[in-house]
Amino acid sequence: MTFVQLIDCRTSRFDEMNRLMDTWVEQTKGKRTATHSVIGKDRSDGSHFVEIVEFPSYEEAMRNSGLPETERIFQEMVALCDEMPTFTDLDVVRDEQLYAATARRFFETLATEGELPPFNDLVVEDYHDHGNEPDTLGLDAFRREAEMWRAGFDFSFTVDDQIAQGDRVCTRWNWNGRHKGEFLGIAATGRDVTMTGTTIHRCVPDGRIAEAWWEYDRLGLMHQLGALDALEQ
Repeated sequence: MTFVQLIDCRTSRFDEMNRLMDTWVEQTKGKRTATHSVIGKDRSDGSHFVEIVEFPSYEEAMRNSGLPETERIFQEMVALCDEMPTFTDLDVVRDEQLYAATARRFFETLATEGELPPFNDLVVEDYHDHGNEPDTLGLDAFRREAEMWRAGFDFSFTVDDQIAQGDRVCTRWNWNGRHKGEFLGIAATGRDVTMTGTTIHRCVPDGRIAEAWWEYDRLGLMHQLGALDALEQ
């Protein structure tokens, strides 16, 4: 679960603190685990600053705190503050950007080479997938559906557009594959095929996907595989 730390401090020596932060970033290059950092200045109080630091998890934040450079820089930072800074530790329970990142990882994981990963960190156990008749219900059923596609094709997704709003993420994608094995009764053709499509994911507060709606060019895919040739003659 993504973890955020808020560092609240007051200082009349911000320029010195800013240079100190640059020093810390340089000294911990390749070791610090923070993924994003923002510093805000209080519009009504020029000596009041809040830093928002994001980490992949609480454990990674603690690993970052344990770096010897972090402890040394912290002591120097305290010396520049007008009073002792305060820290607030937050587990992220909702983040629309997180949902968009989860959707991207979903497509990347589907196309992973080798054994299909378990998907537990991306999809809830009672996942509901709209796009087939009947709908795919449950994580195990979804994995079987994914394995069917992976047995038939070597493929990859390219994300063209993505919009996140509330608990929904809409992704417009391009799919490219090579037909290597039987798929819906069609023997391997070795053909390179492509599809465009759109998927809407509904996420739950911990960032995982609970539901998905798929729209893609099934007819175009079957045409590329030669499944419609007999009907066109």
